[in-house]
Amino acid sequence: MSVNQHTHAGPPYGQPQPGYQGYQQPAYGGQPLPGVPHAQYGAYNGPMPGYQQPVPPQGYFPSLGFPSKGSPVSLNSDTSLAPNFIGSVRALPTSGAPPPASGTSLPSGHQGYSQFGQGDVQNGIPTSTAPMQRPPASQPFLPGSAPAPVSQPSTFQQYGPPPSSVQQLSNHMAGMTIGSTSISAPPPAGLGYGAPRLPPMPGPPLSGQTVAGPPMSQPNHVSSPPPPSTLSGPQPGLPMSGLHGPPPPTHPPQPGYQMQQNGSFGQVRAPQPNYGGAYPGTPNYGSQPGPPPPKRLDPDSIPSPQLNELPPQQKPRHRIDPDAIPSPIQVIEDDRSNRGSEPFVTGVRGQVPPLVTTNFLVKDQGNASPRYIRCTSYNIPCTSDMAKQSQVPLAAVIKPLATLPPEETLPYLVDHGESGPVRCNRCKAYMCPFMQFIEGGRRFQCCFCSCVTEVPAHYFQHLDHTGKRVDFYDRPELSLGSYEFLATVDYCKNNKFPSPPAFIFMIDVSYNAVKSGLVRLICEELKSILDYLPREGNMEESAIRVGFVTYNKVLHFYNVKSSLAQPQMMVVSDVADMFVPLLDGFLVNVNESRTVIASLLDQIPEMFADTRETETVFGPVIQAGLEALKAAECAGKLFIFHTSLPIAEAPGKLKNRDDKKLINTDKEKTLFQPQTSFYNNLAKDCVAQGCCVDLFLFPNQYLDVATLGVVTYQTGGSIYKYAYFQLETDQDRFLNDLRRDVQKEVGFDAVMRVRTSTGIRATDFFGAFYMSNTTDVEMAGLDCDKTITVEFKHDDKLSEDSGALLQCALLYTSCAGQRRLRIHNLSLNCCTQLADLYRNCETDTLINYLAKYAYRGVLNSPVKAVRDSLINQCAQILACYRKNCASPSSAGQLILPECMKLLPVYLNCVLKSDVLQPGPEVTTDDRAYIRQLVTSMDVAETNVFFYPRLLPLTKADVDSDSLPAAIRNSEERLSKGDIYLLENGLNIFVWVGVNVQQGLIQNLFGVSSFSQISNTLSTLPVLENPFSKKVRSIIDMLHLQRSRYMKLIIVKQEDKLEMLFKHFLVEDKSLTGGASYVDFLCHMHKEIRQLLS
Repeated sequence: MSVNQHTHAGPPYGQPQPGYQGYQQPAYGGQPLPGVPHAQYGAYNGPMPGYQQPVPPQGYFPSLGFPSKGSPVSLNSDTSLAPNFIGSVRALPTSGAPPPASGTSLPSGHQGYSQFGQGDVQNGIPTSTAPMQRPPASQPFLPGSAPAPVSQPSTFQQYGPPPSSVQQLSNHMAGMTIGSTSISAPPPAGLGYGAPRLPPMPGPPLSGQTVAGPPMSQPNHVSSPPPPSTLSGPQPGLPMSGLHGPPPPTHPPQPGYQMQQNGSFGQVRAPQPNYGGAYPGTPNYGSQPGPPPPKRLDPDSIPSPQLNELPPQQKPRHRIDPDAIPSPIQVIEDDRSNRGSEPFVTGVRGQVPPLVTTNFLVKDQGNASPRYIRCTSYNIPCTSDMAKQSQVPLAAVIKPLATLPPEETLPYLVDHGESGPVRCNRCKAYMCPFMQFIEGGRRFQCCFCSCVTEVPAHYFQHLDHTGKRVDFYDRPELSLGSYEFLATVDYCKNNKFPSPPAFIFMIDVSYNAVKSGLVRLICEELKSILDYLPREGNMEESAIRVGFVTYNKVLHFYNVKSSLAQPQMMVVSDVADMFVPLLDGFLVNVNESRTVIASLLDQIPEMFADTRETETVFGPVIQAGLEALKAAECAGKLFIFHTSLPIAEAPGKLKNRDDKKLINTDKEKTLFQPQTSFYNNLAKDCVAQGCCVDLFLFPNQYLDVATLGVVTYQTGGSIYKYAYFQLETDQDRFLNDLRRDVQKEVGFDAVMRVRTSTGIRATDFFGAFYMSNTTDVEMAGLDCDKTITVEFKHDDKLSEDSGALLQCALLYTSCAGQRRLRIHNLSLNCCTQLADLYRNCETDTLINYLAKYAYRGVLNSPVKAVRDSLINQCAQILACYRKNCASPSSAGQLILPECMKLLPVYLNCVLKSDVLQPGPEVTTDDRAYIRQLVTSMDVAETNVFFYPRLLPLTKADVDSDSLPAAIRNSEERLSKGDIYLLENGLNIFVWVGVNVQQGLIQNLFGVSSFSQISNTLSTLPVLENPFSKKVRSIIDMLHLQRSRYMKLIIVKQEDKLEMLFKHFLVEDKSLTGGASYVDFLCHMHKEIRQLLS
């Protein structure tokens, strides 16, 4: 099918992927096909076991090609997709049936589904309301009635300008007619092939479709074999003849949108490939095609059972061409080439920024950079009714302290002296570029609440002839979207300026931690890391003070005062009533106490070397850190290194409640909830003091992350988890994470408020924080990687003229102890037409919001209900577009908005994620960990987390700095002769095919054969050859882009680790029931049609 979406074209129509063995045809079996760059698709690993390869049928035209990848394509406002199958239809040949002759007439009972063939969606937003004429959708076939011949014109009447490209040509030629058992597709190159007769088949339900079924997913480490699955390679088709539909009626082109047709299939009335039919009796595989069944099969009536419930021989035997459906890779590439070269200038209201995957420079001219704020839509509905109708959530993902690239300017710090920042009298919004100065500059009208406020005398300035202040460009708060104010004492706790924050390192010294070498490793690392504590701008040394605690069942505090010759240890064994046994000498300046600290860090591993204590406490550890910060009257951060479930007698003691039997029951939600309220109360106290908790976990068994993570989560901290920690394989990752965590920019004792202009307000918040009221987001610490996601709802009408404004104000203490306000402003457009909303959405941000919404939902609802509501909401978003914005067309077409065409593939990735669909190997702790991690992720992180990046390393150009072009996440894109890298922000997999040349293996791994490659490597060996250097530089580049150090995993093809790797090939079916992209698209289409009917 031809789709108005610019994927790279796949192999020619009706051909298997290169390397799909068993077809006796030229250019198969791994040789590159003509016109298909070998780089794009390597050989597929052969047919699925147990499937008999059919011989190629007659009437099979390998020469019919799709437009090549490079052909120029005109942009369309819609993407249309075929319904029930989207691409070549391939059925088993009916033996002995000769191919019908080209131009065959249809019997009258087979009247064409639509007089407009299948490819005739006009793109753009129709302004005319003239109904399109079409014959009845479903004409019953009456057996026995005499078929009156209906002659089909075999030429196409061309309308509009002549097609300028292959893609357009195939769009122009997309007239197709569908009879009650026939599907005809447009011949892209003018060669005719028409309708395969599909024999009625015993009904296989939607292949692999388990979206409505109980959630399951592919695990992290899989041991079970895959269920018999559907064919992964294209299937051969039936003999085809050239039935051409009549030319579609010409419609006047819509203003501003080029009229074009989408080659999509219409509704099919035969038993359909991915939807089976409930037909009694055996399949009619006789020598003649049987009469078409009188019953019309409608996808709406088809259940979607689990794949595993199907008997193997009933697996569907057709598939949609994956190259004909929207490709994330293509969308990312197009955005890079269209928007990567120009800087993004933020002066214009409601501009949609480039995608997060595009490298671009930002020039702040009055709106905050998309690095700080991204929205789900940049043009929001004027009324709440319109917002409800579209179901598009209005949300902003805000990263207030985001790191900027070196070539962009950090926010300027504005100091207004003792009077502090200028604010609106009524709503307390801060001075910003959208405030309107009136009365010659003596007063200003607030852009948020319209209240008029006197300009303080010291701030007065005359206006120029346009009404702008003459100092407009000298003041960041009048000309920039993001800036900082120095806060006055009124913005400080207890009306006194804060002290610089402190870092307290708290090390578990129980048996497990000592035996694994962890304690020694931490102590060694701390010696050097303390020289890299964060410091303000040009300060010579960090103002942060440090302290040290070790613990098992009791706590050990250390006095490291600079005047001591040796550190002193004090033990607190009464963990039920925690106190800090010393004040002076516990928190110290690193430079002053350097020798004492070094001595302590040398002694700790020796002191506990022979420990037999296996039990640990956890609650008292946090309490001790909190008490120490209280006593020092400062904010700070606790770095806790912890190994096991805290079962020792103490406050916050936990029991092992892990229970896999709860999965898929109503009680599953309890696995995500803390098992005691102790930690919620403790978190509240920590936030009040500005005590942020970062947790490094090293579990060998269940640890209850859902409970231990509560304080970290509510204080704005980070959790790092290293399951089954081993020194040789995990040391690099842990040390890199620790270094970055200690060094990164953090704001302490932070409060954030989001103000909006009249008409909308912030109603819901997602992220790692605590809220004691409905407006203030409180965080003991907020670092440069954390985001807060805010949802907005209407409380009044908005106007198209004035638009809508957001102002995010973050009050925090810098690492030097300076109280500051960071302000980000953003102006959005407002619309009265749904089409404008759908034209200005950002799918990556939408998915970020939906994932967070769903991950919070599992705390209170069954996972299945959460999954169903996600599917339902997205179906409503797309159905609303189809109903109100797309040109009229047959119900059999799936039409997606241009900027949301990746919504189905990305949503499917969220549904298949470990939180919503766990496989048998995914632990309860993994799910709780991922749930907390995703809740604070920014848009770039969720993008690669849910749809990982897959790079063909063997295609990398060793002489350039660029990355090789990414490929789609599907097993059929992998070739046995190549090496690939897959990254998702947490792991990097290097997959090595069994047929990789020996020279490449030698160059990358330093061994002479495939069998000698070790899959326990945690880093690639440093070898002096161009390929090794290139691959290592790619990995280094990826590490720099991510906030966590990714674990390197070497996967050899057909090795046990390959199951884990395949879990991340998210366009394929997952082993435990997650739908493939193609199946899910069919399911979404079915849902949309149900909503529309």
